[in-house]
Amino acid sequence: MAYYLGIDGGGTKTRCLLGDETTVLATAMSGGSNIVRLGETQAREAVHATVRQVCATARISPDRIQAICIGAAGAARPEIAAKIRGVVEELFSETSRENILTRIEIVGDTVVALEAAFGEGPGVIAIAGTGSIVYGRDAAGHTARAGGWGFAISDEGSGHWIGRQAISAIMSARDQGREPALGALVLEAWKLGTIDELVRQANSTPPPNFPRLFPVVLRAADKSDTIARDLLADAASRLAALAATVIRRLAGQATADALCAAVPPVAMTGSVFRQSPYVRQLFSSALQDSFPGIEVRQELVDPVEGALARARRVSAITGGQSRVIGK
Repeated sequence: MAYYLGIDGGGTKTRCLLGDETTVLATAMSGGSNIVRLGETQAREAVHATVRQVCATARISPDRIQAICIGAAGAARPEIAAKIRGVVEELFSETSRENILTRIEIVGDTVVALEAAFGEGPGVIAIAGTGSIVYGRDAAGHTARAGGWGFAISDEGSGHWIGRQAISAIMSARDQGREPALGALVLEAWKLGTIDELVRQANSTPPPNFPRLFPVVLRAADKSDTIARDLLADAASRLAALAATVIRRLAGQATADALCAAVPPVAMTGSVFRQSPYVRQLFSSALQDSFPGIEVRQELVDPVEGALARARRVSAITGGQSRVIGK
């Protein structure tokens, strides 16, 4: 029996599926493995933990894995891909290492998410988790992306962006003489006693864990906190704008009527979409206003399923040689 491994290495969690030709045999999850953000040591620990767990569940050795696909942010950069490949190589014995390394595909996280949503067909995937990006492909195979340039300058609508904007909104309200309820919830979440401590924490180096504040914003929004609801609405609007950019880039010089007739379907994935029906609703509505008749799929995508699907056909895709594509 041939075994295939799909890995989705995110900034907050790493998910892994082990399957045969048709069936998922084992799943595992560990902490984040984004090398760019978390470093090689933490990434190694997370990847090794998930792979060993699925192999233990299926009662096989990693040496029996036929092919692997790994989706990770930054994986199209050769230096990042080399580090990821090295991390995976450590899991295999000397006798099997040479063979498996010709059947590893390292791709951007956008690539496995798009695969999970649309297979090899056209579509646009909006990813909003710790970071954010939108990636799409037309019927001819042309691709386009928007966003995803890093927390300091981009990643609009992500968990990190929402958390950082929450601090900014709290301080802006205080400048106007208001004490928003969101402020007390943020202090509690970060275990701080005063606003002065909050300011120091928010401006510290390295930056604090802004994504941790996203659930806080959700709780405040559920309590009808205006600032929190406005933050979520802004996140949805910015994510929809990124998706619209990708749709228009894929359309090229198409007329407005042709664009609406040929607009690709859109899917969503990531913790922001998963945890906030409000963001999903506003995101969908904004795209439907811009592109009447567009299909915005409400069932959220699981990118690791795309990684497993690509692993199953990795030999055919690569011609027996490992490669890297995507973001």
